[in-house]
Amino acid sequence: MTLFRVGRRAVGKAGVVVVAAQILMLAAGALTILPSVRATAKTPEACAALQAKYPSLSGKTLVNAVNAHTPGYEALDPDDPSKYVGFDIDLGEAIGDCLGFKVTYKPVTFAALLTTLEAGQADIVISDIYATKERAKAADFVTYLKVYDGVLVARGNPKKIDGINLSMCGATASENTGFVEVPLVQALEAQCKAAGKPAPEIQLYDNNANCIQAILSGRADTYVNDVNTVDSAVKAYPGKLEKATAVTLPYSVGIAVPRNKTDFRDAVFAALNEIQKSGLQGELMKKWSLPEDQMEAPKLVVAD
Repeated sequence: MTLFRVGRRAVGKAGVVVVAAQILMLAAGALTILPSVRATAKTPEACAALQAKYPSLSGKTLVNAVNAHTPGYEALDPDDPSKYVGFDIDLGEAIGDCLGFKVTYKPVTFAALLTTLEAGQADIVISDIYATKERAKAADFVTYLKVYDGVLVARGNPKKIDGINLSMCGATASENTGFVEVPLVQALEAQCKAAGKPAPEIQLYDNNANCIQAILSGRADTYVNDVNTVDSAVKAYPGKLEKATAVTLPYSVGIAVPRNKTDFRDAVFAALNEIQKSGLQGELMKKWSLPEDQMEAPKLVVAD
């Protein structure tokens, strides 16, 4: 079974895992607003025309729901925990600058990102979330990055985990509730049993940091997630963690917007297009050590 085939099967099963966790978050606490460290790159000149085309956004303050536990994408500033930093934070600020609005933040668990948007408690989600057809039932997506996943393991782990297929049989994976990797690993059960091997087990956590700690403490054998997140973990714990392999998933990272706000979606699409054409997204990716070939021209992922 190829990884791509497993990924497509996984999307349909993701909803069960997501819904259970999202229900727990519907009663989340009051809005917590933290500033970010602003991007310093110049706003593209074409943005003036976009502000004239979408005047209703000018001067607004919009709420971005984030799961701020992914260093390099969105996290608390280690030098000033009253602020957020990361590529997604800078990109959201750049889109706001282009369209004339400011951004504040509502931190939630990953599984609650889309329910927070659906409930009207946030206006947009820019938080390293993969755009899938299953998730498009809850929001429209504008994509901006390709997806590369890495397989994280502890150094010296006696179990040979060098891929995402049979080599994960019998392993315990720590995963973030609501991630597409959850059903991806679950879908390996039949393949493992057919080969006479035990199925992989999954431990669910609320954020990437807890998943990584599960490996460091020996509670889990592996963690499958965005390759940049995996690389950051290895960099943070070079003597304890390593990347076993990298795999490609058939998804893109997307910006989620409410399904009933097509004008806003189109404005975000147009702003992102100008940000990419101007080279600003490339500058931000370089700033946060993201590979240049991970950039993807904007496209829509919608349910209809």
